Amino acid sequence: MNDNEKFDDTQLQDENDTRDVTDSNSNDNQENNDNNEYEDVCYICRRPESKAGKMIKIPNNICICADCMQKTFDSMNHSGFPMGDFSNMTGMPNISLVNLSDIQNMNSVPKSQRLKKKKPKEEKKTAPVLDIKSIPAPHKIKASLDEYVVGQEKAKKVMAVAVYNHYKRISCDNLDGVEIEKSNMLMIGPTGSGKTYMVKTLAKLLDVPLAIADATSLTEAGYIGDDIESVVSKLLAAADNDVERAEHGIIFIDEIDKIAKKKNTNQRDVSGESVQQGMLKLLEGAEIEVPVGANSKNAMVPMVTVNTKDILFICGGAFPDLEEIIKERLNKHSSMGFQADLKDKYDKEENLLHEVAVEDIRKYGMIPEFLGRLPVIFALDALTEDMLVKILEEPKNAIIKQYKKLLAMDEVKLEFEPEALRAIARKAKKKDVGARALRAIIEDFMLDIMYEIPKDDNIGVVTITEDYIENKGGPVITMRGCMELEDKATPKEESVIS
Repeated sequence: MNDNEKFDDTQLQDENDTRDVTDSNSNDNQENNDNNEYEDVCYICRRPESKAGKMIKIPNNICICADCMQKTFDSMNHSGFPMGDFSNMTGMPNISLVNLSDIQNMNSVPKSQRLKKKKPKEEKKTAPVLDIKSIPAPHKIKASLDEYVVGQEKAKKVMAVAVYNHYKRISCDNLDGVEIEKSNMLMIGPTGSGKTYMVKTLAKLLDVPLAIADATSLTEAGYIGDDIESVVSKLLAAADNDVERAEHGIIFIDEIDKIAKKKNTNQRDVSGESVQQGMLKLLEGAEIEVPVGANSKNAMVPMVTVNTKDILFICGGAFPDLEEIIKERLNKHSSMGFQADLKDKYDKEENLLHEVAVEDIRKYGMIPEFLGRLPVIFALDALTEDMLVKILEEPKNAIIKQYKKLLAMDEVKLEFEPEALRAIARKAKKKDVGARALRAIIEDFMLDIMYEIPKDDNIGVVTITEDYIENKGGPVITMRGCMELEDKATPKEESVIS
């Protein structure tokens, strides 16, 4: 090997070493930037820097607040520990200090339990948390909902206006003494009518944090179950632990009818009326202590104060048997005489929930204080057979489009006859569980097709007929050769799936 080759090898080694150092420095800078974005958390009490004050950093990147450090020294003094000889302990026989570098991951705090640092006041003025111009107008919100949700015109209009007004309320000032109050919503609709689906679609359209919570798991403080504040904790997680952004978010509480007052019970109602009473301060607006990254305050996680004054709450529930209470109120008048109403006048009315009144919901089991904090009450339409047919094929992510895409990956075209779609809607209507029945029915008759089609590469088109839906025949299978001769002769048709 000559001197030039040695020089080239040495230069190449130096370049590799320099590249490794640069990569290491970039990784360190990335980690430092992430750490600068989030607050330090005390390893002992798990309080963030905004609550505990300036942190004391010890080796291995462990942070301890001044209170915990003082308590540690106090306990060592009271236990008779010779603090004066603390510096000379390394020279004492049979005694050695703990090497913190030997303890792995003891300072690891999950990012889900770390709070983002608050922005300085000057930065807040130049870059507001929420810009009203970024929120689309109500007609644009409704037009976007129309692409995914079939029907429910009134519900979509109410939600679009309420959300838009909510963010106008946040962005306006109160210098003229006029303070706009919050318009929380109560959404009532039969199961499968699209309550949760509408809120999830709304979350995709708006660039605001939205959390979906379930009221069935909520219990009074001190009992097994999720604390009431856990719904705000989910919103904080959706906002990436940014308190300022979370305070302008939306919370949807599903199955709100499950916290109605229990009737004829001799035990304490820890998951009913007590939960309603505990939610009053959330709906009205108050500063509450929220656990970060956990559902319970008893978990060893940081606590942060969140103001719910500017958080919009949307509550939804099916309220089964509420129609009977509405019928009872509407049939209070005597059914005797020539012009009297019949008692069975409302028995076949599908959209009876549109006649709901506050007194009906109160009789169902919701306390007046809770209903008073939900001023906007509206009901969703029951799904008709025509609406079910539209749900099958019109939305952007319709069920039929999903299966067409699945078979298109096998280079097979899937078609549905109009009579077949009507037959599916009829079956779903009989199940009385709303749009959820559609997928169950389609999964049933598409099972054999999805199993058999990949066996034969010559299959080009599968047509679903009404007879196949009604279990009177099979689907129509068109082979690829027949597709090429379609203009010259009648395509060869055969049914290979029973």
